[in-house]
Amino acid sequence: MIRCQVKSVWMKAVWLSLFHLFTFSPLAAQETARKFSPEKFQAEMEQFITKEAGLTADESAKFFPLYREMQQKQRAIFEKVRKEGFVKPVDDAACRKLVERRDATELEMKKIQKTYHEKFFDVLPASKVLQVIQAEERFHRRTFRNWGQGNGHPQRQGHQK
Repeated sequence: MIRCQVKSVWMKAVWLSLFHLFTFSPLAAQETARKFSPEKFQAEMEQFITKEAGLTADESAKFFPLYREMQQKQRAIFEKVRKEGFVKPVDDAACRKLVERRDATELEMKKIQKTYHEKFFDVLPASKVLQVIQAEERFHRRTFRNWGQGNGHPQRQGHQK
């Protein structure tokens, strides 16, 4: 049961991060006061994960290239999902087809995660892989919450508003 909850939380975090990355970046680009920088977002996330998971410099050097590769594959899939978000099915058959495509996409995302989790185990102990997953979830929750407060960047523990 706990394993299912971790997977569910992980999946929600992935969708939230991808949603944030692809939904808010165009909106942020329109606002001169709050410009979203994917590079800054990535750097802040990596710094946060490194600190929270207690990664050494060597572990980070081995882990983050794999992590970025996983994210790139997930973004490609999410782009398909985002485009489908504009489709307005007109009948039950079309709705069913859209739901089935979404299910297939989620399974594809999960396969990518599983593949990369196995690769992560090759460069990090399982305890740190779990800490990385949990740190990423915290980062995305804080970023999303802080976005509504106007800054769009995570706050460190003890420095929350």
